[in-house]
Amino acid sequence: MNYRHAFHAGNFADVLKHVVLARVLAHLCDKPTPFRVIDTHAGAALYDLAGPEASRTGEWRDGIGRLLGATIPPDIAALLAPYLDVVAPLCSGGAPRYPGSPLLALRLMRPQDRLTACELVPAAAAALAHVLGRDARAKAVAIDGWLALKAYVPPKERRGLVLVDPPFERSDEFSHLAHGIVNAVRKWPTGVYVIWYPVKERRGPDAFVDALAAAGIAKLLRVEIDVGGDDEVLRACGLVLINPPWRVADEFAVLLDWLVPVLARGGGAKSRLDQIAVR
Repeated sequence: MNYRHAFHAGNFADVLKHVVLARVLAHLCDKPTPFRVIDTHAGAALYDLAGPEASRTGEWRDGIGRLLGATIPPDIAALLAPYLDVVAPLCSGGAPRYPGSPLLALRLMRPQDRLTACELVPAAAAALAHVLGRDARAKAVAIDGWLALKAYVPPKERRGLVLVDPPFERSDEFSHLAHGIVNAVRKWPTGVYVIWYPVKERRGPDAFVDALAAAGIAKLLRVEIDVGGDDEVLRACGLVLINPPWRVADEFAVLLDWLVPVLARGGGAKSRLDQIAVR
């Protein structure tokens, strides 16, 4: 499998991932001390929704397209504001684009915060470096994401977020992911970790969460959405948060209740939000 995110940019999975990321960053910005964002599988950072890849699948229309076309009540709008303040201007006009996680993070960071964005695939790495440009807060690194997790954790800043969003090209990706995350948390136990995963069946995601709990990682929050419809395409995904800011669970509960019907593609649409008990 050769994963290319340009085909999937702005889909329901991106919406969930980036809404979660934006809420966590909003909470990190509540304190004046600087923080570091480490994006281990950063991708190209900006995607053309009118380009051949996105046009071929049209996935963004059932993701960010639906969100931008929805009537958003005030309480939801307040929670979505950090995300939509970045995304909406890029998606509007004659050349709609969608930001990847490194660009979203950079737009939400403050002057004192820093971003390390890692990408190994040459074309994506070049695009990432171009998009981040000469912003002194950001550094694009052409490195394997799993090596980056070892090399850049912990950062010199005492506060920060590690986003891990691998392409799931390996058959053993969940066990590989669990091993890498457990080792990273042992090195930096106070960092916030946000880990994205697809849900194609329950065994892999559940084994991943169980492995984190069995390793003694105490503060675990699982967020999942299933948009229903066709089982032949990805219809569900989730994120595990380690050391989530204390208010985000309540925020996600409100957001998920509203997001599920907006993003639903068919019967069986649902969400899941739970704290994971340590074994």
